[in-house]
Amino acid sequence: MSALRRTAAAMALAVAATTLSTAFAAPAASAAPPTAAVALGDSFISGEGAGAYQPVVDATGVARGFPGWTAPNSDAFFCHRSANASLHKATLPGIQDRFNLACSGGQPRDIAAASSARANGRQVAAQLDQVRAVAQTHDIDLVLIGLGSNNSSFTFGGVAEKCANRFIADAWTGWWEFWAYLNGPVEQKPCSDADLATAAQISAATAETTAAVRQILTTLREVDADGQHRVVLQDYTNPLPLDLAPTYHSEDSRDDTRDKFRALGAERYAAGCPIHRASLAPGHRFSQGLGNIVRSARDTLAAEFPGTDLVYLNVQRAFDGARLCENANSPTGTLATPIRLMDNPPNGTFVTSLSGKDKIAIQRIANTCVSYFQTCQESWHPNAAGHQVLGQCLSGAATAAARSSVACVRASNGSISVS
Repeated sequence: MSALRRTAAAMALAVAATTLSTAFAAPAASAAPPTAAVALGDSFISGEGAGAYQPVVDATGVARGFPGWTAPNSDAFFCHRSANASLHKATLPGIQDRFNLACSGGQPRDIAAASSARANGRQVAAQLDQVRAVAQTHDIDLVLIGLGSNNSSFTFGGVAEKCANRFIADAWTGWWEFWAYLNGPVEQKPCSDADLATAAQISAATAETTAAVRQILTTLREVDADGQHRVVLQDYTNPLPLDLAPTYHSEDSRDDTRDKFRALGAERYAAGCPIHRASLAPGHRFSQGLGNIVRSARDTLAAEFPGTDLVYLNVQRAFDGARLCENANSPTGTLATPIRLMDNPPNGTFVTSLSGKDKIAIQRIANTCVSYFQTCQESWHPNAAGHQVLGQCLSGAATAAARSSVACVRASNGSISVS
């Protein structure tokens, strides 16, 4: 064989070998998807009260911006997903993208079903469907969940409305006078424990919440490719103190145990705390009950999902010293939004003072909240500064060594510790 032919044959063999090695080589590794933190649940997670609300994609895939004050409250925008929500304020090492899927007013049933499927639900898809969409493009490494304050037995908004309305009615009317809201007459006595949530209701809410979180954990097993994620279950902080600052105890020599105390009613409303002092202790026991719901759900599911990184975040003392009417300058310097209402027709201007208003005007203003709940739904929620604090709480829970629970506490100097 000539040298030329030998060279050509060698080249042909080399090309064939290269072709075969290329054909059977392992495929090139694809780039890892970006990491994500996801928030699920209700108003204390969505950012209610923090302003800077972003458009929300509704169940039909349309991004809904602010629809106007007289729009139906079922509009997806009123999920009030805030750019100031704790998810966006937390320091989360290793997290590249954040998705706030929570919805103000969200209930456990909204996790696996469209919120619109129940009474007063908003026009958004099931939160788990939204999680699945995120998982198609991201590696979910952190999930923040806030569930329990709204359920089939009671809602936070309903509890707050009941106790505030009782105080306002008591302040402006005598026991012999007829006072009717759109939903009927309003009692004038302070809220008791049973008015907020009975033991049976707490038990039912615990079962609902546990079932919903179980659905979340099951779905994460299915959609999180690497199976590595921390789930933080956050509870709730009360916007009101155990007792009001002395300056809010009485006005014109009348306290809230007297019949009619309009000046005191106006003073407390302006400060953001239209509430009987006698309602405060039951309110804190109610908050503790919500915490028990969350802790119980965490403990039950930790046993069912061994190896899952599941943390209970206790934030009940995160607003210590900065609650509404805890100090004389309220609502300045507080971490929660005051109760604020609008007159009818609603135009975006909040009524900041009830001084000089008669009971007919008070009734009309209160009824505006009933007819257009979006005009008052920010009331008694963490404000932007409050969500900044809750972001610090989440930072600690997200980065702490593996443990079952952490507590976030605000010191008298305003510093936040998570331990």
